[in-house]
Amino acid sequence: MKPNRSPSYEWDAIAGIVAAMAAITMDLFHVVDEHIILPIVLALMALLFLNFMRHTRSNEHTAGQVEQTQEMVAKIKASLATPEVILIGPRQLRTANEQFARNMRGEAVLFNVCLSMYRTQPLFDVLLRPVIENPHVTSIQFVLDESQRDIWQAGILPKIAACNGNSKVQEPHWCGLNKSISFILADTPPEGAEEALLSFWGEPFMAQPTERNIPRYIFHIQAHSGLLPHLVELERNCRMLA
Repeated sequence: MKPNRSPSYEWDAIAGIVAAMAAITMDLFHVVDEHIILPIVLALMALLFLNFMRHTRSNEHTAGQVEQTQEMVAKIKASLATPEVILIGPRQLRTANEQFARNMRGEAVLFNVCLSMYRTQPLFDVLLRPVIENPHVTSIQFVLDESQRDIWQAGILPKIAACNGNSKVQEPHWCGLNKSISFILADTPPEGAEEALLSFWGEPFMAQPTERNIPRYIFHIQAHSGLLPHLVELERNCRMLA
């Protein structure tokens, strides 16, 4: 049961209305002359002024509370640190890859990716074609382990050749990569800062139901992350040794 709340009335306004009606009635029936009506009018004006002043103070108080609340919300937002790394699970993998591919700008680097993921046409169309056909991506550089040359020649190059924008795909840098990490690196809007999608080979980050390694969990490395410069340096060093 909700408690009964007594209604709140503006008693000065009600009194003013009653007085005004009484004054009008008396004037219509010529019960009183204008010398008596004039003080009533002045009293009504005084009541109106008092009511206005009270509501003005109430509005100022409300505005002050709103301003304090806004300041408090701003302080709370400022105290919440933006995460440097976001874990992306199986249900969000496709959406995250598609969004990252749409946002990529400039040179895209695919480091130590498992080419067997792209051997089937459906996965190629979902994971790699959007990067190649993104008009904002100017160059695509693979840094790959030597063991993947055959897959590149037989299974990946023909699919790349069928894509719009295939000329932006550079000859891979072939290295002896004894690494357990894989990442895609590119500039992203609005500031044009680099971000990365990072994955790890093996369980639990990748599943291997057949001969293909399929990502299960990936990490979205944000532009302000302290991990990003290490990924850039790792990729650069491998290129220099290629």
